[in-house]
Amino acid sequence: MATQTQAETFKKLVSHCKEYGYIFQSSEIYDGLSASYDYGPYGVLLKNNIKEYWWKSMVQMHENIVGLDAAILMHPKVWKASGHVDAFNDPMIDNKDSKKRYRADTLIEEHMEKILAKADKEVKKAKKRFGDSFDEKMFRETNPRVQKYVGQAAAINDRFNAAMNAGDLAAMKQLIEDEGIVCPDSGSRNWTDVRQFNLMFGMQFGALASDAEDSTVYLRPETAQGIFVNFLNGQKTTRQKLPFGIAQIGKAFRNEIVARQFIFRMREFEQMEMQFFVRPGEEMKWYDYWKNKRMQWHEAIHPSSKLRFHDHEKLAHYANAAVDVEFEFPFGFRELEGIHSRTDFDLTEHQKLSGKKLQYFDPELKESYVPYVVETSIGLDRMFLAALTNALQDEEVPNAKGGMDTRVVMKLHPVLAPIKVAVLPLVKKGGLPEVARKIFNSLKMVAHCQYDEKDAIGRRYRRQDAIGTPFCVTVDFDTLDDNCVTLRDRDTLEQVRIPIAELEAKITAKLSFTHLMAEE
Repeated sequence: MATQTQAETFKKLVSHCKEYGYIFQSSEIYDGLSASYDYGPYGVLLKNNIKEYWWKSMVQMHENIVGLDAAILMHPKVWKASGHVDAFNDPMIDNKDSKKRYRADTLIEEHMEKILAKADKEVKKAKKRFGDSFDEKMFRETNPRVQKYVGQAAAINDRFNAAMNAGDLAAMKQLIEDEGIVCPDSGSRNWTDVRQFNLMFGMQFGALASDAEDSTVYLRPETAQGIFVNFLNGQKTTRQKLPFGIAQIGKAFRNEIVARQFIFRMREFEQMEMQFFVRPGEEMKWYDYWKNKRMQWHEAIHPSSKLRFHDHEKLAHYANAAVDVEFEFPFGFRELEGIHSRTDFDLTEHQKLSGKKLQYFDPELKESYVPYVVETSIGLDRMFLAALTNALQDEEVPNAKGGMDTRVVMKLHPVLAPIKVAVLPLVKKGGLPEVARKIFNSLKMVAHCQYDEKDAIGRRYRRQDAIGTPFCVTVDFDTLDDNCVTLRDRDTLEQVRIPIAELEAKITAKLSFTHLMAEE
């Protein structure tokens, strides 16, 4: 089978999502709204399963983590205290010929990635040439071509970080010009100056717009601040002692300069965040703990080879340490989750602006203090995309004639799969549909099931493979005599006869979240 390029793989994934009811373009009948998507019948089930997995792992499995669902609209001073009003900006640049707008930092980062890709290409060529005797580490350290590319990228990165840390937009523009970075659309180098672009959506609050400060509110750009302003409410009502955490799943909104790569970067998205409150001085211990704990969570459902850590070279104004868990999407390694040591910045700033104490009385130390915070923040939509990226496969399987066919299969973890079981009568006659319906009505009490009697059984199997259903139950004429059905496994294609009486226990055992969380 011919190997697909990354662009072809991604295009196929997007098409599959539409065809099989995972994701639709928002407002499609009106030609759509840019970077806005609707989750379809199977997409919403997968999304809810990911939420449930995260919530169980984070809240149910930790007695010192509690939940919250804060309002999307908050007092505008919340965003003043957090720094979003004054500093929540991205560097924007326009190409004068194509009239396209880009993030300047993204253009520079992608340029560096292209240079490093040349180094990787040299390594792959050498690996093919030398075979098992190839020492990749030594080759990377000594090969002149590899060293040249790595050195070029490092020099660009140094200039880039210096410009970002200083907020020097002119230096960023100069770097783009010096490197000859072109517009992806037109190939032109005719750029405007770099400007700052605030990412928050503002709106008027109340029946009448006015010039009053409090009449402007914002759609929240992150869910974390709802946790910070409720820190004492959560701590006191649940009688928690430090360290403890507050977890939340909710929508956030950012007016991205360029929203792209399907659901990877959208203007409306969903976050799963946990803020963990600790004693000052203990934040790095807990930062390391959550860094490793979160990677284990991802490795339970993704291959380790597709995951990596990426330490931040430029820290946000509130952080003293930050790392990303990156996943290898069809367009390269990108951030999936961030783990940040946020110090006491947020609680201290809210305490200053509100005039209300946000301190914890430590009964062991017999003193009050503002806790430090370690944050874990994962994009639910990105997690959804990662799950599909990893699951969608073309696979050669034997057919009834002794040859081979290609099947499109979505190998989602059974716990995450939208439909758990498909119940299929072999034919639509002879009493088989009646028995199949009875089984379906029993199983749907414990799992999301689907009943399907249309088309040949092989075609129905392929349809379930494509939406990711892990188990198919086939009712045939032998079922009428022995009260047994055929249970088909999506991944192994194994088909076993099993008594109907044992079916529910067999299936629910394989669909338990317990198995998934035990793999963390």
